Order: sequence, then C-alpha cells, then structure tokens
Amino acid sequence: MLLCVTASHKTASFELLERLSRTPDDVAPTIVGMTPCVQGAVVLATCNRFEAYVEMDEPVTAAGAIGVEAVIEAVESATGISAADLDGAYTVHSGRRVAEHLFSVASGLESVVSGEGEIAGQVRRALKSARKDGTTSPELERLFQRASQAQRKVKNVTALGRAGRSLVRLALELADSRIADWSTERVLLVGTGAYAAVTLATLRERGAVNISVYSPSGRAEVFAAKHGIRPITADEYARTAARSSLLITCTTATEPVLGPEHLQLPTGPAAAGCPVGAHRQLVVDLGMPRNVDPAIAGLEGVALLDLETIRLHAPLEELQATDAARSVVREAAETFHVVGARQSVTPSVVALRSHIFELLEREIDRARARGDEDGKVEQALRHLSGVLLHTPTVRAHELAAAGRADEFTAALAALYGIAPEADAADDAATA
Repeated sequence: MLLCVTASHKTASFELLERLSRTPDDVAPTIVGMTPCVQGAVVLATCNRFEAYVEMDEPVTAAGAIGVEAVIEAVESATGISAADLDGAYTVHSGRRVAEHLFSVASGLESVVSGEGEIAGQVRRALKSARKDGTTSPELERLFQRASQAQRKVKNVTALGRAGRSLVRLALELADSRIADWSTERVLLVGTGAYAAVTLATLRERGAVNISVYSPSGRAEVFAAKHGIRPITADEYARTAARSSLLITCTTATEPVLGPEHLQLPTGPAAAGCPVGAHRQLVVDLGMPRNVDPAIAGLEGVALLDLETIRLHAPLEELQATDAARSVVREAAETFHVVGARQSVTPSVVALRSHIFELLEREIDRARARGDEDGKVEQALRHLSGVLLHTPTVRAHELAAAGRADEFTAALAALYGIAPEADAADDAATA
C-alpha cells in the first residue's frame, strides 16, 4: 500500500517548516531501514512542505500505522524534531488518495501560490534522489513518473500555469505598492542559486537596472559575470546593503545572512498600513530557512516581506483554471489506480490462461491423433477456449478496479488449485 505523510503551509507553522527544510538527505534511507515492512520511500522537502511517500507491505496488520511511525521516527532521528512537535502539524494520505495528492502537489495546486512552476522540478528531483539512495520501489517509481505526466497535462490543457505565479513574481508584485519606478531602485540580490536567476530575470522584466549581487558562499563574481551585474565582496556587503532600497535574499544558508547590523537606519517615520507602503527599504526574504533576521522588521523605515507574509497576500485562485486542473488530476489519479489494480490481477489472469491453454493443447493433440486432418476440431476448440476465457478475464479486471483482486485469485485457488507464479507477480509490479 502507498502512504504519504505530509506537513505543509496548510497544516504546519512556517517555523516548523523551516526546521523540516533542514532535513538531511538520509531521511528516506532511514525510513526504509526502520522496519522490513517498508518497501520504499521518497522524500519531498521544499520551503513550503515536507512529504514522505512510502510503500508498505500491505498484508502486514496495521501497515499504515507502522508506516507513519517509521516516518516520524526517521524525522526525529535525522532532525531532532520530536513526535510531540510534529503532532497536529501533518496529515496522512493512504491508498488511492496518495496519487491524487501527489499529482495535485506536482501540478502546483497545493502550493502557496496556486500553479507555481518550481514544484514540478522539485518532485522530479525527489525521485532522482531516491533512486540514487536506492530507496525507490516499483510502485513509487510508477507513482512519481505518472505525477510528472499529470503535471505536464495540467500545464498543457488548462490555464493554471498562466494563472499561477511563482513566489518571486508574487513578492515583486507586492513590492509594486511602494515602487514607482523600478529603474531607479538600488537592488541587492543575496544568493546565486536557481531562485536568484529567476529573481534577476523577473527584476529585469519590471525595469530594474541597478542590481548588485552578494554570495555568502563566495560565488558572486561568477554569477555576476554570467548575468552582467555587479558583484559585491564581503567587505562591501554591509555598506551596500545599507544603501540599497530593495534587498532580496534567496540562499540555502541555514542561518540568517542579513540582520540589523547590516542596515543603516533611515530617518523619518515608518509608514502605517500596507507593510510595503512607503518605507525607505524593502527586504524580501525568499529563503527557507529564513535568510533574514526577523528583528529587522522592527527597524524604523524597513519593511520585511517573508514567505509567511507572501502566503497571507497570495491572491485568490482563478476558479475556472483550478477546477479544470483538479479534474485533470482526478482523472489521472483514477487511471493510476485502475492500471495498478489491473496489474495486480495480471499474474492470476496469466495463470488461468496458461492453465486453459495447456488443457487446450492436450485436446488438440488428441483430436489430431484421431484424424482431425482439416483442422476444424482444433479451430472449434480454440474458439471455445477464447469464449470461455473472455468473461473471467473481464470480471478479473472489474474486481481489480474495485480493489477486490484478491477475490479472483482466491477463486482460482479454490476452483482450479491455480496460484500465480511469483516471477509473474514481480513482473506485473514493475510494469
């Protein structure tokens, strides 16, 4: 059985998600090693969610409870976050609900900003990491591959991708309330990763030209040369930060890289009302864990826009696009379930057909020995076997789609003494 333990911006505080975002890479192997009942695990950890997808040995009594316990213990072992801290901050999906949830996540339907595109790549990287660690299973492979297919279909046949905006775009849209002319802004970008590249492109779309970059890890010069902006050294960092009107941080640092000590306090009263109204400096923190010391929000003339604030200001979803996308996701999840169920009954169907065909060949040999020279008896026997197999095969697939494949297998055992071969069952699982 498939199981998903998920903590996201919908269920957990940003403080807890920040701690979970520091999850080490060995969580999936730890989950797999917790109990022999766990057949595979894939961990998806982003700034807004932590999810563990687990395949359990279904015949085990209370497999779901065992799987959840394994995930919680693995998280506690890897991060130090206790089960008590996690209590109430996560939800559990099992069975056929797992596919619909992951397909929704991959399509951006569960993101802070509905339709954001970054999550699709994160889902693919989660599977790639699990493959590297050797923690995938045939069913988890199929699940994540179908999730990527569902995401592409949502993107191609609905308007969700056009309606949804990335966190970077939304943050800069919120900044519009205080910026009259982007070309006059003195922008400092802190970070040189993928988010930094997206941020830079979005800034330029809005007309920003005076952009500098600082890298706590020392990669500013390479990034600046590639993108045609000015690199800032460690010695220049505080001075440049104090003189910048817009600061955007997006690093993977585990500790704050910007604090009150870096900012020169401006004079004049702070604006009331909108948090990005008329302040002298706007700081946008896109980091998870936080890149910015929250204390700067208390400085006069400084506004802080972090992920939690962005979440609160996220626009209402465009209902038509979202509804269409959810229909695609539900259809894809149902197909995933039906195909999986049919695959689970395939070994039994193969066993039945093999049994009937073996009997058929014996009767054909007997007919030939008795003088079936024109082959009409053979033809009639083959036709009859096809007719006899049709209804049981259709019924097997119907039972499998209803989650009752075991009834068909049990019937074969009771009536014919037939059991599917182990190798055939393994082949069906990996299909």
